[in-house]
Amino acid sequence: MKLRTFTCILAMSLVLAGCSKDTDKETPKIEKKEVKVEKEVSAQDEFVNQYPLSGIGTDESVDGRAIAVMVNNHPKARPQTGLIKADIVFEMLAEGDVTRFLAVFQSEKPEQVGPVRSARDYYVRLAKGLDSIFIAHGYSPDARELLESGYIDNLNGMKYDGTLFQRASFRKAPHNSYITFDKIEKGISDNSYDATSPPKGFSFLTEEQIKDLTGKTAESIQISYGSPAFDSAFKYDQGAGKYMRYSNGEQTVDYETKEPAAIDNLLVIEAPHQVIDNSGRRDIDLKAGGKAILLQKGKVNEVKWQNIDGRVVPFLGDKEAGLIPGKTWVAVVPEAGIASDISLNSK
Repeated sequence: MKLRTFTCILAMSLVLAGCSKDTDKETPKIEKKEVKVEKEVSAQDEFVNQYPLSGIGTDESVDGRAIAVMVNNHPKARPQTGLIKADIVFEMLAEGDVTRFLAVFQSEKPEQVGPVRSARDYYVRLAKGLDSIFIAHGYSPDARELLESGYIDNLNGMKYDGTLFQRASFRKAPHNSYITFDKIEKGISDNSYDATSPPKGFSFLTEEQIKDLTGKTAESIQISYGSPAFDSAFKYDQGAGKYMRYSNGEQTVDYETKEPAAIDNLLVIEAPHQVIDNSGRRDIDLKAGGKAILLQKGKVNEVKWQNIDGRVVPFLGDKEAGLIPGKTWVAVVPEAGIASDISLNSK
């Protein structure tokens, strides 16, 4: 089965050329919602501690396992609950043109998260790299083998449906499985999992380094996974200093609060994809390393990514690229999904 080619277009001020399977496809219209977003906390150096995945400063303890949740991205599952509170969100293909999220929480824990969806082995391996407790409802054969082998501490709705996981009445299965963080904590306790060890942290920029950021102007980026229903766009909000996410033209917001997904670091990486069975399941090689682009504060830089002890880490030259303290979104696309020829458009 042949993989589709993917589109990654930096629009308005920047274009990544030549990666669409359909160059005549019209860019979806984005309707911007007026939503207030608080700017990032300033004076990070004044705090005693720093959360390892978000880099946000705090005087409180930063101990605690990361919690990695498989979140449904089907149109019938939108808007999601709790997704915007994740320190890091990975977006990758499952089958066909359908993407799912691995939302990793450590500095913030929403009351509830979902809809929760089934696991794939490459999501499980990502969660393992961040020493997370893995939460999903269902699994592919390869993922099931990993989970049942004890590869990673995990809670799955196939075992805990109706106990730890609850079905919402306002949505239909399989788009209605939710779990609260109180239930996650109960599951951790019942299974005697370690709840205190924090993951290894990333490198974060200081305030002075953020002020000195360089790069080409990148006001927006569009990523096509082959179907308009799963196309995503990220538009830079100058006032907030963050990228706002849109899915098929609709702004990504929290189901309960209507607060938008506001992203400080957008990392788009190329990784080898291969369809491995008649159901369209994939193998995604997250050890290969390769091309990537990193968008921060309305600017973009070409970087490389490496797998360091199971973590996807961006590098600028031979040094780890520093992240801005806040939220990070990692979009994983097949090889050649990012064009090497970057050119500016005049406004």
